[in-house]
Amino acid sequence: MTGMRIGFLGAGRIGSFHAAVLAGHDGVDEVLIGDADGARAAGLAERIGARAAGSVDEVFTAGVDAVVIATATASHAELITRAARAGLPAYCEKPIALDLAGTLAALREVEAAGTMLQMGFQRRFDAGYLAAREALRSGRLGRVHTIRAVTSDAAPPPPEFLPHSGGLIRDCLVHDFDVVRWLTGREVTEVFATGAAGGAAFFRAAGDVDTAAALLTLDDGTLVTATATRYNGAGYDVRLELAGERDQLVVGLDDRTPFTSAEPGGPGAPRRPWTGFLERFDAAYRAELAAFVDAVRGVRPNPCSGREALHALLVAEACERSRLERRPVALAELTAGV
Repeated sequence: MTGMRIGFLGAGRIGSFHAAVLAGHDGVDEVLIGDADGARAAGLAERIGARAAGSVDEVFTAGVDAVVIATATASHAELITRAARAGLPAYCEKPIALDLAGTLAALREVEAAGTMLQMGFQRRFDAGYLAAREALRSGRLGRVHTIRAVTSDAAPPPPEFLPHSGGLIRDCLVHDFDVVRWLTGREVTEVFATGAAGGAAFFRAAGDVDTAAALLTLDDGTLVTATATRYNGAGYDVRLELAGERDQLVVGLDDRTPFTSAEPGGPGAPRRPWTGFLERFDAAYRAELAAFVDAVRGVRPNPCSGREALHALLVAEACERSRLERRPVALAELTAGV
């Protein structure tokens, strides 16, 4: 396939980034942008040299070769279903839906249609995570007994984002849950999670937390701690530590990691800490979208299917149940019939 035409749904923050990347890709001839806000779609199209559709509906009837879904989370499942029924390969930002039932319904549509769905877990394309996966699977670290994952936003999102986000665990920690499984090739068997909402009142109003921690047990006994917060004033911080019997490896530790050593002579705060996920994972997002173009062309397999995304959501759902019920939750409680 040459001269690919991609229908693009969503002209918000991450949508604008993705659309610009695809508009500049050598294998893409045209990006057709549809958004619920027609003026926003037209403005983005003008900025990046793309074409604006008159509506989201027009994208599905314009003869595109594939669609990219970067709309509000609540619309993902419907748009995935429309793409499947139209016979179109699709890329979608996580999550598929905000609940398990909606996720499974959308996946059944994709599987019945036999179309491709690639989910947006960009950490799988980050150089540090790729190196860590190779080191772990090569045996260089020996038996890995402990994994520590950190995801910290520099500042909270706007209040209107929270009711549609699925909450801190589903929105942020789901990335850690996916990448731990992708790195290790192991499944989570049990979780225990808790959270706190000591910051702005709008977190409590949305039934969400601004800080969370989870302890995961993998099926080989490896212990994983995963923490997330919306309040990391030092900067955006995403790291992962693999602690093995032979060696220890850290992803995300560089001269922009936002922390200060308390040790005499230790490193001070970085002059230019990471500010957010689009900056920190710029190269990973570009590689992920290039992989989607290649998968649509048939020159490489789908790197992250909807079923892959389902595993991470199940862990997030178990953690949310654990947080609310204040008890350990076995994944088997959620996976019957899945």
